Amino acid sequence: MSLTKEIQVGDHTWKFEFQKYAKQANGSVMVQSGETQVLVTACASYEAKPHQNFFPLGVDYTEKFYAAGRIPGGYRKREGRPADHETLIARVIDRQLRPCFPAGFLHDTVIQCTVLSYEKNHNPIPLAMVGAATALMISDIPFHGPVASLLVGYSDDQFILNPGQTDKSDLDLTIAAKPGGLLMVEAAANFLSEEKMIEAISYGVSQMSDLWQMQQDLVNNIGKEKMSFEAKKTDQTLMDLVREYGTNSIKDALSTKEKQARTRKLSVAQHSVYEQVLVTLTDKLQNQSDTHQYDPTAATTQSALSQCIEELKHELLKDLILVQKQRIDGRHMDEVRPLQSEVNVLKRTHGSALFTRGETQALASVTLGSLNDRLRYETLHSKDSDDTFMLHYNFPSYCVGEANMPRSTSRREIGHGALAKKAFAHAMPDFEDFGYVIRLVSEVLESNGSSSMATVCATTLAFLNAGIDIKESIAGIAMGLVKGDDDHVILTDILGDEDHLGDMDFKVCGGSSGVTALQMDIKIPGITEDILKEALTKALVARQHILTHMATTISSPGKVSPYAPQIFKVKIPADKVRDIIGPGGKTIKKIIADTGVQIDIEDNGVVSIVAHDSTSAEAAKSMIRHITAEPKAGEIYLGRVTKIVDFGCFVEIKPGLEGLVHISQIEPRRIESVGEVVSEGEEIIVKVIDIDRQGRLKLSRKDAIGQSPTHQTGASSPKK
Repeated sequence: MSLTKEIQVGDHTWKFEFQKYAKQANGSVMVQSGETQVLVTACASYEAKPHQNFFPLGVDYTEKFYAAGRIPGGYRKREGRPADHETLIARVIDRQLRPCFPAGFLHDTVIQCTVLSYEKNHNPIPLAMVGAATALMISDIPFHGPVASLLVGYSDDQFILNPGQTDKSDLDLTIAAKPGGLLMVEAAANFLSEEKMIEAISYGVSQMSDLWQMQQDLVNNIGKEKMSFEAKKTDQTLMDLVREYGTNSIKDALSTKEKQARTRKLSVAQHSVYEQVLVTLTDKLQNQSDTHQYDPTAATTQSALSQCIEELKHELLKDLILVQKQRIDGRHMDEVRPLQSEVNVLKRTHGSALFTRGETQALASVTLGSLNDRLRYETLHSKDSDDTFMLHYNFPSYCVGEANMPRSTSRREIGHGALAKKAFAHAMPDFEDFGYVIRLVSEVLESNGSSSMATVCATTLAFLNAGIDIKESIAGIAMGLVKGDDDHVILTDILGDEDHLGDMDFKVCGGSSGVTALQMDIKIPGITEDILKEALTKALVARQHILTHMATTISSPGKVSPYAPQIFKVKIPADKVRDIIGPGGKTIKKIIADTGVQIDIEDNGVVSIVAHDSTSAEAAKSMIRHITAEPKAGEIYLGRVTKIVDFGCFVEIKPGLEGLVHISQIEPRRIESVGEVVSEGEEIIVKVIDIDRQGRLKLSRKDAIGQSPTHQTGASSPKK
């Protein structure tokens, strides 16, 4: 029998339905707000794969187009690979759930969130996030909940809970927490202060208690007994041997400043420990002095040994930072690595910059395009969405010294690019003012900690080099955390190993006026708001340091590159747009063909002319002005004869606009037939002699003979 629970979340009532849909999944729930419905399922294998040494969690978020009553575009007419925004939502759900699984649980686990029905202003994203945690809570999959996830907006000095997807807001904050600790934070902000960001996070957490209580009540009511699993316990005998043989060599390797040298030293140290332990085990086995009877050649022994070596590295890093108060590369805890930057490094691009922070380096290039180059895509809440600013992040294997062939864009690359783009969401110039579609591509050339934040810094420099007048320079910094039982240390500008072996990765972007983006991921069950506040405060100091350095390289926008297309704008009456386009696009196609320009027309009458030289642009503008101009008496046109009748002929002086030349106005002399002088399709010079009250034109050929046209028709090419 199905069970329904309802709960008030902000202004909306959420309904949770259990034991009705997808009952063969380990856990499932249909979450509804308004007429938006999201089905969330959680499934896990009942055994871990042999020698599995990491937690294989997969999260998928899919928006079905039938949910909004639409058929997908394209030729296939069905949903295919996830869109970027679906990938990003799946990553957010993954990051908030992953810390809540028990250590040692290594079973394949898959969470699927499917939007089955969609009503505008009832956002499916928070439904999917809360539904995922709820499905896990009632399932037999081990999970340390409850977990609540909410969206927070900010407008008119008020926080908004779960704003609609089209609502305007100075803050787009996603927050996940469990009682007593934050799990995940991600945000785009309009230069908000650190204090306001903390206030927003506190507000979000304060709205979660009912969701936590609901999940706990459901566990008591319909929750399944959690499956048993055998966590891989650290083998104390092996651990003792690893400590004996590896402590000194691994500690020495971890103290090596340069990344490649440190990596090689760690590899040599680990291999040496591995060999020494296996030799010892072999001797014990031959002497039969080992009661555990290890088989040195067994995969289980080798896997356990690798686990012990990894644990030793974590122990030594924590000891180095928490006890000895030292960092891997010898820096102070709040010290930023050396900075270098330059612009215009790629000579034919429209703008470029190279930003280096320690052993992390990003090369950013800008391409400026016309409105035709904008990104167009389809979502549930918009059939024809577009984006005039794109930021793409590439992480080739050579940036970490690995020999791997390039593959398609990874989820990580999509996520890092999206974070960098969020940092500039409120800093970009208005498209109506700047006129260019912007594509920024960041190539990570070296990586040793937070290449996404290097991308943010390189993007600012490249934008200014390209002549893009952003509202202010934006910089990014990655903060880390090493937490002990009773103390913790916040690290500024973390290295790759500090990220890998530490407990938190907290990225902060912003300018001198405030924060523009945040992203926090943790590996421990939760952190307090006090730790987050401390990290934000230290990130501000580091960000200001980086911004000061960047200003010494470039501080204001330069000129637009001569290699970029030139954009000229013409404003015409909105009711004249159809005249520019013409029947079947005939008129605009002719202007493009005759001048070689690109033309984009907006419904409000703004015409953008994209050209590689001013001459062709001026020719196109002249033709557009002619088409949209209202004829006046006395003006002379080069027109085309469209029809001959007994009493005269009709002449098209501009696309779609004709006038009558009476037979008496064709020649100074009297003629018996119009066909004696003109023929259909012929171009003739005519003068506007009158416009009646109905807007009909009276034209004269005889008054225009020998004169030059005051307007070029643009209606057709001259006859040869």
